Amino acid sequence: MSTDASLGLLKQIDAGMLNVGFAEAGPADGRVVLLLHGWPYDIHTYVDVAPLLAAQGYRVIIPYLRGYGTTRFLRENTVRNGQPSVVAVDAVALMDALGIEQAVLAGCDWGARTADIVAALWPERCKALVSVSGYLIGSQEANRMPLPPEAELQWWYQYYFATERGRAGYEKYRHEFAKLIWRLASPKWNFDDATFDRSAASLDNPDHVEIVIHNYRWRLGLAEGEPDYDILEKQLAEGPAITVPTITLEGDANGAFHPDPSAYATKFSGRYSHRTIQGGIGHNLPQEAPQAFAQAVIDADAR
Repeated sequence: MSTDASLGLLKQIDAGMLNVGFAEAGPADGRVVLLLHGWPYDIHTYVDVAPLLAAQGYRVIIPYLRGYGTTRFLRENTVRNGQPSVVAVDAVALMDALGIEQAVLAGCDWGARTADIVAALWPERCKALVSVSGYLIGSQEANRMPLPPEAELQWWYQYYFATERGRAGYEKYRHEFAKLIWRLASPKWNFDDATFDRSAASLDNPDHVEIVIHNYRWRLGLAEGEPDYDILEKQLAEGPAITVPTITLEGDANGAFHPDPSAYATKFSGRYSHRTIQGGIGHNLPQEAPQAFAQAVIDADAR
């Protein structure tokens, strides 16, 4: 990958509670695809996917998730909430602010979970879905259930973040922490320092640590959510089926915890297929295998 690749000038727009920064590529009248990044990555996850889709006529929109890059809350007293439903509400609010009725949604990590939630709760807004590691909708109740020790080990940082020492450690060493996660999650991806540094800059957002810590503590039931979103979380806790056309992806060398595709296949009741991408592909699949990811978007969107 070329480390000097660029997503161009960022655009800004007020969407819901946030001033959102996003990159855009492709024709303004093209079919819209919303690409959602995860933690601890940023919009450069799609730096090589975007031109591939733009060349096929797509209008590609890649927003920073709350707490990353140029995002800012419109009010100082807004709760820095990282619970999954709220991040999905951000995505819908951005679509509303841009006047987009429907888009293909695609993502990995937090971005895949966000895309899954939008597809499940607001299917009329999601024309098709591409989700790395499949169905990632969960609940606090499900997260209380213990996993086998080897699986728990892969979630080590979740327990670290549950402590004040973990919060302080992430605040102090967020770049070092992120680089460690990149290496563990993608053990065969030989990214260079320039590639990492370009994305790590987005973690210097003033709300980043608070959003990340709240997200992982909320998942374990160690932090309160906002009552306004209780009804959404209740719907998600029921494990709703996803009815829109979907392709799920998995890398053959994903070092992060991920379910086996057979565990979630029945959650997709519309046109559905799964692809395992070979070649030492890890957790950050769109950046490691951009051609395969872009093709999945095109194929999921096929009329």
